[in-house]
Amino acid sequence: MFRKRENPESRTVLEWRRSSSSSFPRVAALCKDLLSLSFSAQLLANAHAAATAMNLDKAIDNKALQDTFFAFGTVLSCKVAIDPYGHSKGYSFVQFNSTEAAQNAIDKLNGMLLNDKQVYVGPFLRRQERENFLGKTKFSNVFVKNLSSSTTEEDLAKIFGEYGRTTSIVVMRDLDGKSKCFGFVNFENPDDAATAVQELNAKKMEDKEWYVGRAQKKTEREQELKTRFEQSITGTADKYQWVNLYLKNLDDSIGDEKLNELFSVFGTITSCNFSRQCFSFVSFI
Repeated sequence: MFRKRENPESRTVLEWRRSSSSSFPRVAALCKDLLSLSFSAQLLANAHAAATAMNLDKAIDNKALQDTFFAFGTVLSCKVAIDPYGHSKGYSFVQFNSTEAAQNAIDKLNGMLLNDKQVYVGPFLRRQERENFLGKTKFSNVFVKNLSSSTTEEDLAKIFGEYGRTTSIVVMRDLDGKSKCFGFVNFENPDDAATAVQELNAKKMEDKEWYVGRAQKKTEREQELKTRFEQSITGTADKYQWVNLYLKNLDDSIGDEKLNELFSVFGTITSCNFSRQCFSFVSFI
């Protein structure tokens, strides 16, 4: 008996999803990361048309916030910041299509009540600016790195003890007892910890410049590295934005030689490839 051969193109979307179920979670995670990266890059590139909303109620999600800002102009993207567990951090970024729309939202919404909470709506703030506005969380645990290999807990106790009472001090070491050249100092009073950071950060000790700062949680370090990576990607994109030119609707008689001749007067060309489909890419240094 002959069986009718199945045409792969006739399979339903549901059948394709079932057959691809093993790889779908990985693809979904990748798409999520790419969207997040794209959103961050868009904010950095068009900060003048973006707004920051802070002190948001935890129940406000992307949809509710977009509905609120939609009345003031075209919203290109709207994202409430969340922690690794999916809970709102209480602030959001809103990207408009124009500076005028962003300013209109700021003028009308700043200081208003949303879910019985007074919100701050202002110009887009980068992370450092946002922390300065909100006021950094008080801390008592201090991280210090770039220590000399000979620096001991006793040395740190003497130096940090000048700024207040410490409850614990440790220099991290490997299995052989060799210093890893960083450590932690915990203060009894958070104000003393802040003073120590202010006074000792970037100070030279035994020809080494110390880094002294608030000890971060693992999730905070990961987020900071992610932010730096996103900013580096954006910087790279900006750097090469006008290095490559795309040309189309070319006459089919034009070749690489002619294009090189035409564009070489504007700078050094690294590559020039003419396609028989009448388009080309020209790359400059």
